[in-house]
Amino acid sequence: MAKKVGIVGASGFAGIELVRVLLDHPEFHVECVVSDSLAGKPVSSAYPALTGKTELVFESQQSALKKLRACDVVFLAVPHTASLALTPTLLEANVTVVDLSADYRLKDPALFEKWYQTPHTSPELLAKAAFGLPELTRDELSEAAARYAQGEAVLVACAGCYPTATSLAAAPALREGLVEQGSRIVVDAISGVSGAGRKATERTHFCFADENAEAYSVGSHRHTPEIEQILSAQGRVVFTPHLAPFNRGLLSTVTMAVAPDRPMPTTAELVETYRAFYRTSPFVHVLDEGVLAKTASVVGTNEAHVSVVAHADTRSIIALGAIDNLGKGAATQAIQCANIVCGLAEDAGLRLTPLPF
Repeated sequence: MAKKVGIVGASGFAGIELVRVLLDHPEFHVECVVSDSLAGKPVSSAYPALTGKTELVFESQQSALKKLRACDVVFLAVPHTASLALTPTLLEANVTVVDLSADYRLKDPALFEKWYQTPHTSPELLAKAAFGLPELTRDELSEAAARYAQGEAVLVACAGCYPTATSLAAAPALREGLVEQGSRIVVDAISGVSGAGRKATERTHFCFADENAEAYSVGSHRHTPEIEQILSAQGRVVFTPHLAPFNRGLLSTVTMAVAPDRPMPTTAELVETYRAFYRTSPFVHVLDEGVLAKTASVVGTNEAHVSVVAHADTRSIIALGAIDNLGKGAATQAIQCANIVCGLAEDAGLRLTPLPF
């Protein structure tokens, strides 16, 4: 019997990606899609690509609240801090919440307040939230799945797009002890314009974004503490995000110093180490030596392509992670997490073939 799901924030880029993928999911049935700004408008009218695929109509959050409380799972594709008001209400109604926002990612409420400039209104949920990056936080999701199987509503706080690509690239080297303890982890990442959301700004308006690449939030991006939390590298991450004139996709390049007590590995040895680390991860593909990850190869999918290179002259490891910021960085990763929590096949509804060019 299909599980009933709702999507709040369904008209945004991550939200409509949830709609697109979930329409073909074998075990989830979309009961309602919520967008206050487009309430009453058919989904296919706002996004003509879905013409003939769905008869769903956007509803306001207030009018859809009864439907949401009757769902098995609700996905929240909402701006940061918006989840704080809705998540406790849904959990109290025994609805499992898969949150794509940052509201429950950071385990320390003081850290959340520092980076998001607002007090956390339900800090008691932070310890209970399972962090949603399956390849690196499997234990948390498995524990949430066990509680769900006992009839408990659970909360999943999905990883952000930059933290996902960065952590998938860096984690094997760090967890295998190849990186110098206490050393800086330098992250240079570049994202398509959709990462800034559906509403145009002076930075993302076509005339400003086209034919332009720029860094932003240098030394102050909110994903920094999340990356440090995932990698257990507090105070070590130097993170510089960049915006580039393409719609979708994200590439993160991570440079790490090899531990002085470890022999300098070759690129071939690093590739072997990375492949062993991800041997049970169906969506992470470690590319052959000499093949570098690129965004075009993963757009529209839940796949992550990872490359790793040994830089002997500086005793450094350079790792690259490419994902679709709206897929593995948001919507499809949320579905992957929901699959795990609900006891379904991890890849249910997610075997999406990328465009070859």
